[in-house]
Amino acid sequence: TRVVGGEDARAHSWPWQISLQRSRSGGWSHTCGGTLIAPNWVLTAAHCISSGTTYRVVLGKQVLSEENEPGSLAVGVEKIIVHEKWNSFFIVNDIALIKLAQEVAESETIQAACLPPAGLILENNYPCYITGWGRLWTNGPVSDVLQQALLPVVDYAICSQRDWWGSTVRTTMVCAGGDGVVAGCNGDSGGPLNCQRNGLWEVDGIVSFGSGLGCNTAKKPTVFTRVSAYIDWINEVGAPPFAPVEGNRLRM
Repeated sequence: TRVVGGEDARAHSWPWQISLQRSRSGGWSHTCGGTLIAPNWVLTAAHCISSGTTYRVVLGKQVLSEENEPGSLAVGVEKIIVHEKWNSFFIVNDIALIKLAQEVAESETIQAACLPPAGLILENNYPCYITGWGRLWTNGPVSDVLQQALLPVVDYAICSQRDWWGSTVRTTMVCAGGDGVVAGCNGDSGGPLNCQRNGLWEVDGIVSFGSGLGCNTAKKPTVFTRVSAYIDWINEVGAPPFAPVEGNRLRM
């Protein structure tokens, strides 16, 4: 999905944002977002992954159409680990890890995001940002320039109400937005929900799903996989949480 109601991000201000691209007709096309969490590990959504598809990860991107963009890097994929309990019908455990074919060095344009502590629950209205190259509006074009939008958290007690998402939302998810103006849309999938805590930026969510009625439907917030519910899983499959670094601050 793409960010609806967003704005162009300042170039390389979200240096952990990646473009997951699939091989198509001899070229590559953006299919989902994702987050660099270690020198050779990327976090994305399980629903972004299709078996038999060849992928690459492009880091340090701002403008998708710009070939050889300064500071960007395309890296092959060594393996992809989809959560063993991923359920596409109920959209639960929508999380996957991508091991890169090589470690990438941190730079001004490429940095790993911090992960939240296990079990962290963000309070209602906590200010977070969604980022991605998804559609600009329902059925509209995808963005060529990385977008960002403020998307406040909607806590589980509200998001699980019947006229919101009801029982579709689980406690392993986090909702954000729902004002009918700003939302994630197709192309943003797999990308991060960026939340600043104690002066550092963490990836607290992975874009999972939104309303089938349109990208920016009121009372239908964008729903994210809650990363803090999967810290143990991330460790078990081999991707250690990246240590906080001074660089993980949004440079506005």
